[in-house]
Amino acid sequence: MARKAAASAANSNKTATKSKKGQTLYQKVDNIIRQRLIDNVWKPGDALPSEMQLASELDVSQGTVRKALNDMVTENLLYRRQGLGTFVSEHTERRALFLYFSIVGNDGTRLLPESNILSCEEKMPTTEEAEKLQLSQGEMIVQFRRIRFFNNAPAIVETISLPLEHFPGFGTDVEPPNNLFRFYQSAYGVTVAKAEEHLKAVSASAEEAELLGISEGAPLLEIDRIAKMLDDSPVEWRVSHCDTSNYRYVAERG
Repeated sequence: MARKAAASAANSNKTATKSKKGQTLYQKVDNIIRQRLIDNVWKPGDALPSEMQLASELDVSQGTVRKALNDMVTENLLYRRQGLGTFVSEHTERRALFLYFSIVGNDGTRLLPESNILSCEEKMPTTEEAEKLQLSQGEMIVQFRRIRFFNNAPAIVETISLPLEHFPGFGTDVEPPNNLFRFYQSAYGVTVAKAEEHLKAVSASAEEAELLGISEGAPLLEIDRIAKMLDDSPVEWRVSHCDTSNYRYVAERG
């Protein structure tokens, strides 16, 4: 295992050494560290080597290493524990809730939703699904729909599409859990690093009205989200239709 990690580290170091001329030392260090995270050289929860060790290995100053690490801490890819060092972030229930779930109660309270799976299947993607997930011709997806509850009250209907290549057995051998991002990371080694959301108002379909206990045509908030991995490739397309009668969308900045 150690030999494999060392080989991956050597390969990522070699890749950065071949970087385009004119690339700064900071960019090279940043690329090396990110590639090691992508390659799972350091897994979620693992401690990174010290800044001094990394600086010595990569032949750069500690300041350059510190800047790269600080930027990744800001991106929530890494976190620091005083006196212990820098660690690879894990998608705990709480972390996923605060970073990637923007629906709160009208009083601002963050609520942990529960889920009920409506359907799950492996299928060929539609043209739109293939475009959203940047799939090659012939690649399949796993798609499932679920309803999410706050305090046992239905509030959100979601359709989630995943590249089957990254999630073999998902939905057939493995039932989708409530906290998906943590599961992607722990079961498949897939870390969601960022997400891009688009919002718009839509009307509830007859099915959604029945599932959510509202009138057909009632206003819903649509959250169209693409989640991306560390290498910036899309790994999940999620469309959520939210009844915001008792909830609101909150985006924190800064």
